[in-house]
Amino acid sequence: MSQKVLLVDDSGVMRKIILRALNAIGISDVVEAADGAQALALFGEESFQLVLTDWNMPNMNGLELLKAIRSSGSTTPVIMITTESEQGRVLEAIQAGASNYLVKPFEQETLMDKLQKYVAVSA
Repeated sequence: MSQKVLLVDDSGVMRKIILRALNAIGISDVVEAADGAQALALFGEESFQLVLTDWNMPNMNGLELLKAIRSSGSTTPVIMITTESEQGRVLEAIQAGASNYLVKPFEQETLMDKLQKYVAVSA
């Protein structure tokens, strides 16, 4: 089974942190995008088992990306990763079709817990 993950965050530093955490749990096939628009283009070209996206980004934010993915008919799991933790925002993401939600900063174990439902992870 493919383990290809699309990682979307406008912060190169945050992408590196998340990439390192993904690698540590056995996920190495990761395609990176700097914003939702770039991610949506990649999503249309390749097949991903999971999308991890930041919420706040220029050009197209994570919620807009999520809505575009869902409007295409895709059921690919999408996990929102953000500093936004207020309940209204979480509910908005879930109602738009987010599979799960991860609040920054997070521990590697928390990431592993969120991902294991969607991809095979190893400690």
